[in-house]
Amino acid sequence: MSRSIDLNCDLGEGAGHDWELMPLITSANIACGAHAGDEATMRGAVELALRHGVALGAHPGLNDREHFGRRELPVGPSEVHQLVLTQTRMLQVIAQQCGGRVTHVKPHGALYHMAARDLSLARAVASAVREADPRLILYGLPGSQLVAAGRARGLRVANEVFADRTYQPDGSLTPRSEPGAVIEDPDVAVSQVRQMVRHSVVTAVDGSQVPITADTVCLHGDGARAVFFATRLNAELRKSRIALSALGA
Repeated sequence: MSRSIDLNCDLGEGAGHDWELMPLITSANIACGAHAGDEATMRGAVELALRHGVALGAHPGLNDREHFGRRELPVGPSEVHQLVLTQTRMLQVIAQQCGGRVTHVKPHGALYHMAARDLSLARAVASAVREADPRLILYGLPGSQLVAAGRARGLRVANEVFADRTYQPDGSLTPRSEPGAVIEDPDVAVSQVRQMVRHSVVTAVDGSQVPITADTVCLHGDGARAVFFATRLNAELRKSRIALSALGA
C-alpha cells in the first residue's frame, strides 16, 4: 500500500546549501532571526521555497545565537509566547510580501524540546501559534506536551519524526550530548524512516520497539552531508512508493 509523507528541513540557518536542499523537500522550516538568520536570509529562503513549490514554515527559537538555540535557557511562558509570536509574524509579513503564506510552525532546538516536556511552555507556544493564525499547523514530537497543547488549542498538529536521530525507549530523542545521538550512516537512517512511516514503530537505542506516529519527517539542513543525505532519502522514499507531499498543500 502506498502512502504519503511530508519531508521537512530546517533552512535559512546559514549552511550555504539551501538551494540544493529545497528541490528535495516538501516543507521548509525557516529560521526567523533569533537562533539564526535575519530579514534578508528569511526573504531569500521564502523566495526559493516558493520557486520550488515548498510549503513555508516558521522556525522560531530561543534568542541564543552563540549556541545556535540548542542550549536550554530559563525562560517562562510569557517570554516563550512573545518569542514564538514575534518570529512567526515576522516571517508571515515577508511571505505575504513575496506572494506566499506561512502554513506551519516548528520550534527550534532547545525550545522544541523544552515545550515537548513542559506543559506551561507548550501552552505558550500553542497560544502564540493560534494568535498568529489559527490555520497554522504545529509540528511536534509524537506524544509530547507540545502536540497535546496544540490539539487543546484547536490547532492542527503534525507528529514529527527524525531521520537522523536515535530514539530512547520512552519515544524521546537521544540528547545530542550523548554518544550515538545522531545517525551518520544513510542506510541506517533510511531504514529507520521506512520503519516509522510504514509500520509506525521505531527501534530505540536499547533495541525495544517503540510505537510512533509519523506525519512529517525532519532532515537537518546544517550538516556537512545534508545534501547527499536528503538526495538519498528522497529517492529511497519514492522507490518505496511513499509519496512526498506537504501537509499544508
